[in-house]
Amino acid sequence: MNAAGADSGTPPFRLGVLVSGSGSNLQSIIDKLHNGPANIGIAVVVSDNNKAKGLMRAAEAGIPTAVFSMIDFDDRVEHDRAMAAELKRHEVDLVVLAGYMLLVTPGLLDSFPYKVINLHPALLPAFPGASPIEDTMDYGARITGVTVHFVDEGADTGPIILQEAVEIKYNDTVESLRGRIHEVEHRILPRAIELIASGRVRFDEENPRRVIVDEDRP
Repeated sequence: MNAAGADSGTPPFRLGVLVSGSGSNLQSIIDKLHNGPANIGIAVVVSDNNKAKGLMRAAEAGIPTAVFSMIDFDDRVEHDRAMAAELKRHEVDLVVLAGYMLLVTPGLLDSFPYKVINLHPALLPAFPGASPIEDTMDYGARITGVTVHFVDEGADTGPIILQEAVEIKYNDTVESLRGRIHEVEHRILPRAIELIASGRVRFDEENPRRVIVDEDRP
């Protein structure tokens, strides 16, 4: 593991963002929220992959980074406990999985109850898992979309915060559909974070699976 130091200049609502690859959704958070008028800042970017482009995006924005490779740990829970300790060190208020390709375990979730969110390129609960775009097209669906949800111990099973539909066109390829899905992802993930940071996301007391979003409240 290697890490850069904490940034004392980060605004009051602090994010820890987990990435595994290119970090395009991380970039959308940097561009739309980081150190902006909503008083939201990325305190640290964490990856399981020391070659992830997302780490370069973070470094270019002056954001501290840390890498926790699975090969350095005996098991997934130990790995996630180490990540949780790093996120706590940076005093994060919300953990955002933005293209993070490993399932998180109680080693992380127990430290951040109902404070971990994920982005999924399908309309959950349909087409969970690692290849939802391909699965949706193979099934012949006409509509797909993007889901932002809280993370629990299941695979893409946590309570849903926001969803937006994307039409699957007759002549779509996986890559053309992926491009339009990315456009939606880059819009609704920052929006979900902003809603949570401003206290406009809460759970229904009678049904904890139902998330109430007060989008109209200033």
